[in-house]
Amino acid sequence: MQDYLIWTIVAFVLIIVEMVTGTFYLLVLGIGAFAGALAAWLGAPFLVQVAAAGLVSVIGTWWVFKWHAKQHRPDDPGNALDVGQTVTLVRWLNQADGSMKVKYRGAEWDARVKPGDLASANLAEGAYLYILAQDGQTLVVGSQRAQ
Repeated sequence: MQDYLIWTIVAFVLIIVEMVTGTFYLLVLGIGAFAGALAAWLGAPFLVQVAAAGLVSVIGTWWVFKWHAKQHRPDDPGNALDVGQTVTLVRWLNQADGSMKVKYRGAEWDARVKPGDLASANLAEGAYLYILAQDGQTLVVGSQRAQ
């Protein structure tokens, strides 16, 4: 089987799997495999094919990473359904940086105080806070309910 056909099959498999995941990273790797297929079709040696696929994949992965970072802002509540709900301070993990454990929906969650919320800095265990946003699995909380 010709090298360009193998690269093309790999590219299509990556793109099909990407349709299931929706992260765009496998799409970029599939495009990189197409670059390798193009290099093979043009008669380039295998090392050049791998370099073309790798270069396109690395540049594309960097671009997708930057795009994801720009789309995700920690202080933006985004699609968080929990914004505005009340949590209870269980214990401080590091009061200096505002990290704590809170109780919400019957479980303990990692949380951090929104930067600049001085009213939350000196709270004792059992105090009530409000969810302002969610940063991954960490809740961003504050003393005032989100507007």
